[in-house]
Amino acid sequence: MNKTDRMLAIVVELQRKGVLRAEDLAARFETSVRTIYRDMQALSEAGVPVAGAPGTGYSLMEGYFLPPVSFTVEEAAALLIGADFVEFRFDAEYGARARSAREKIEAILPESVRDETVRVRSATRLLNEGTAGMYGREKAVLDRLRRAILEKRRVRFRYAKKIPGEDGTRLSERTADPYGLVFAGGTWSLVAFCGLRQDIRHFRLSRMSELAVLEETFEFLPGFRLADHRPADDRNVQVLALVSSDIADRVGEENNYYLESLEPREDGAWLATFRVRRIEELLQWALGWGAGVRILEPESLRTRIREEIGKMLERY
Repeated sequence: MNKTDRMLAIVVELQRKGVLRAEDLAARFETSVRTIYRDMQALSEAGVPVAGAPGTGYSLMEGYFLPPVSFTVEEAAALLIGADFVEFRFDAEYGARARSAREKIEAILPESVRDETVRVRSATRLLNEGTAGMYGREKAVLDRLRRAILEKRRVRFRYAKKIPGEDGTRLSERTADPYGLVFAGGTWSLVAFCGLRQDIRHFRLSRMSELAVLEETFEFLPGFRLADHRPADDRNVQVLALVSSDIADRVGEENNYYLESLEPREDGAWLATFRVRRIEELLQWALGWGAGVRILEPESLRTRIREEIGKMLERY
């Protein structure tokens, strides 16, 4: 951190915490106490109203705020919750940046707004219980991919994918040009030009392993913009399912990617309409709800469910 950045950070830290000793600031910014003394002298000469009291520490004159930004409670809460989300779901480096940004925002808020913002934020929680290990692995992949994208470096990885008509999951090795990262449906995906398919593909980070960032560089396809990119929707198979009223609310709340509509019927049941690429994408979903869900069509999915139930009966 250079001198200018450190001096600004000192002002922000004083605004946030009120009174700090030179020793505290030296430890915070990993420098010497003598350097902090010089920084304080420079701030005073620049017109920043810094007050120092022996044995107490440094503070800013009451009423001094930097920078002159005004937020409503709702705006401040939105920014701080956004910082919480970045820390929760992005990689370690961006998590640290989010914490730093949160501290700066809190520092410039008037006390009344800051107190009310704390109350608003206390009503919102981002939970990571039971999935910390999974998110930790995903964050590590995210960090490396983000750097590869910025440096335009090709990547290689192994990708797990369910192949129609086959048992289990097939692992394939892919070499790709990483174009961008997309967060949708609660998961991160890489948008990349796949060397194997010679086309732009989406890869879920949770299905990637053995990621290597290569020395080779690449150029984006002419005219490609991530903001304009929309993957082709090849979900051409319609599935109709009858859902029991006992579980209809839970089916709707799970936000299934393939679910298009969930409508009540006169007999009390609910009709769920899905669009999938292949029937296997809903096989485990249908089995998971047991007798609470009955597939109406296509007949091919009904047959697959009967076959799977037959295999389960053999094991039990």
